[in-house]
This record gives sequence, C-alpha cells and structure tokens, in this order.
Amino acid sequence: MFPREPVLLGLLVLGLHVGSWDFEDVSKSTNFFSMCVEFAVFHFNEHHPDEYAYKLMWVGRSQRKKLSWTYLMDLKLGRTICRKHDEDIDNCPLQEGPGEKTVSCTFVVDSQPWITQFTLVNSTCQQNQGKGPPSPAADPLPLDDVLGS
Repeated sequence: MFPREPVLLGLLVLGLHVGSWDFEDVSKSTNFFSMCVEFAVFHFNEHHPDEYAYKLMWVGRSQRKKLSWTYLMDLKLGRTICRKHDEDIDNCPLQEGPGEKTVSCTFVVDSQPWITQFTLVNSTCQQNQGKGPPSPAADPLPLDDVLGS
C-alpha cells in the first residue's frame, strides 16, 4: 500500500498549481481578447480629458488569467486629429508635430463576452511626447489620476 502523506502532499501541490490565478499568454488575434482591447480603448477615450480621440497603435503583452475571462494587456495609443465623438476614429490619422502624443497603458479587463459585458478592473497609463517609447524619467500614473476620477 502507498503511504498517505506523500500522495496527499502531491495532490495538494498539483491542486495549487492547477488552481492558480496566474496570467498566461494568449494570442492577440482571439475574438475575446480583441473585444477587451476595443473596450479598453473606448473606456480610455470616454474618460480621458483630452478633446481628441486616441486610437490603438500596437498591442504589447496579451494575457488571460487562468480559469477566467480576465485579460491583461499593454497598449500604446496615439492621439488622432479627430475629436472624441467623430465618426470612424479607427481611420483617423495620428497627429504630427506639436500636438503629437502617445500613451502607454496597462489594462486589466474582466469580460463576460457571451453577454457583451466588460468591466475595467485596473489601469495605469503614462503619457509620452511623440511616437517613441516612454521616457525612463516619466512616472507612470494610474488612469484614475489621469482622468481626474
């Protein structure tokens, strides 16, 4: 007969690993992830005080929390020449010159895509001048601070 303690310990360790809530990489092209990205950009535009709309420039990290529909994403958004409520912001050109701005954000979005419900769990954004990467000296700001909420 097998000793009980090692078997129980093994099952406990296996259960902790299988039931962990860590994030794991997912494809950027999955439908549910894409819907969460769209929601995050929409939420940013609705709450950011700038009169101009921002649009998605690139997606960095794309992850999903194990055993859930919660997604973690790093997005770079660029300021467009269009106002927030103009039509077809996705095809609006980015601003160039003195008005050019980019924002690097990390969003955590919980989703229930089968009923089209999304909730912003957390977000942090850092505004940058131009199209380049964030300045190392720039402090990241929680989106709530940027939005004045």
